[in-house]
Amino acid sequence: MAMISLGMIMHGITGRMGYNQHLVRSILAIREQGGLQLANGDRLMPDPILVGRSADKIEAIARKHGLTRTTTDLDSALADANNKIFFDAGSTQMRVSLLKKAIEAGKHVYCEKPISETLDEALSVATLAEQRGVKNGVVQDKLYLPGLRKIALLKDSGFFGKILSVRGEFGYWVFEGDWGVKAQRPSWNYRAADGGGMILDMLPHWRYVLDNLFGEVKAVSCYASTHIPSRVDEDGKTYRADADDAAYSTFELEGGIVAHINSSWTVRVRRDDLVTFQVDGTHGSAVCGLTKCWTQHRVNTPKPVWNPDQPQTIDFYKTWDEVPETQVFDNGFKAQWEDYLRYVVEDAPWRFTLREGAKGVQLAELAHKSWKERRWVDVPSLADTSVRKVA
Repeated sequence: MAMISLGMIMHGITGRMGYNQHLVRSILAIREQGGLQLANGDRLMPDPILVGRSADKIEAIARKHGLTRTTTDLDSALADANNKIFFDAGSTQMRVSLLKKAIEAGKHVYCEKPISETLDEALSVATLAEQRGVKNGVVQDKLYLPGLRKIALLKDSGFFGKILSVRGEFGYWVFEGDWGVKAQRPSWNYRAADGGGMILDMLPHWRYVLDNLFGEVKAVSCYASTHIPSRVDEDGKTYRADADDAAYSTFELEGGIVAHINSSWTVRVRRDDLVTFQVDGTHGSAVCGLTKCWTQHRVNTPKPVWNPDQPQTIDFYKTWDEVPETQVFDNGFKAQWEDYLRYVVEDAPWRFTLREGAKGVQLAELAHKSWKERRWVDVPSLADTSVRKVA
């Protein structure tokens, strides 16, 4: 058994997601478990170099976790032949230029979503990666959530019968920051000029969830809003929040399935989790959160009768059965990282390419169009979409 070292450039790890999910809970977790075992018995050991604008910040992170490689010079990191992968979890607005630079340097690339703010840019970077022959991927972590993996298991078993509809509820109250409780999300999320907005943030997620679990998205109707127009930033300064903080979207899926997903940072939670999905089919229904999942088969479905003159006698929550824990699910980001590393090193199966990521950007773009024009918008196949900018 051989230990194989794999150099990787990690950019954007001073941010919340880049640090917590990608560095600590994914790459460092893989290192702590002794590397990633490959199909031939060898083990792959990630060797990250942390790249960022602030030397103090990245060096402090490196010291905390026993890492030795940091730099503020991305070009030097890209020039090092030992670094095979470039990963980006920085700002969306910088992502396309960074990915293209890495691709031109011959690096395999992996990044957070969305891969860009526009479909043209998304397709241009996906096309460049394909032309240069580098392996590429985009984070699609929701598919690795235990709750949705249980939904997938139910679907594959035929539990639902014919799926009729999907309903999703995502979000929570993000504090405004002006009355004693600080906001728990960064202020750029609520500024359009900085790439903020619920549609661009969450509809790329819903695209790959719907496409992969229920049916390809064929059309979208979306209404969004900026419910809270003024917030307080990290420095205690009031700013104009002009990006959409809620999006109410309906999707027509392949096979006639109807999906509706509410996404909001201005909603107070009274449900099982911060995100829930309900799937209704002819034979059964299921509701899942991030980790847990409950089912109701048609033979266990109660028969309520509408009577507004009497208190409800059925405890509807008690009529559902929880799906048991039959396996242990690892952190979703780590699980996808392991799949990506196997794809790079041993050409294992992989479907979460930059072109797949472009579909999420396409849906966000068309949802904006639907909102502004107040109408349904068809979602064409990307094979029918021209690329106006290739490089």
